[in-house]
Amino acid sequence: MAVNNYECMLILDSNRYVRDQAGVSGQIAKFVEKCGGEMLVSRLWEERRLAYPIAGNRKGTYWLSYFKVESTQIPAIERECQLSESILRTLIIKIDPRITETLVKHALGEVARPRPAAVATPAPPREAVGVVAEEEEGVDALADE
Repeated sequence: MAVNNYECMLILDSNRYVRDQAGVSGQIAKFVEKCGGEMLVSRLWEERRLAYPIAGNRKGTYWLSYFKVESTQIPAIERECQLSESILRTLIIKIDPRITETLVKHALGEVARPRPAAVATPAPPREAVGVVAEEEEGVDALADE
């Protein structure tokens, strides 16, 4: 069977995550290893208010993971996530192997973001400066009247 690279975004129950961070976040790694896969990176994405309540929760903790596993094992991982009381929602997508390394580095924070180039603003032409000064004088003259 073919081993593919996958990205997994989980919404975790924030209350359970706060009480047991390692246990709740480590579940996905256990599920992947149980199915014979290899975890590449797994990290906290963010905690935010949900658009609508899920199982009575108004806040969720988003968790991002990248892993390698046989394609036939994905339904088993999804099923384990559905059975977990700590995981509210799961999305697993196959990613192109050509971009896997870049995505993993980005998730680890190793990819340097390009700095914006310093843009030199050209000086306005002398004629334009004189026109603006004349217009301002005209405005001042109107204000004095």
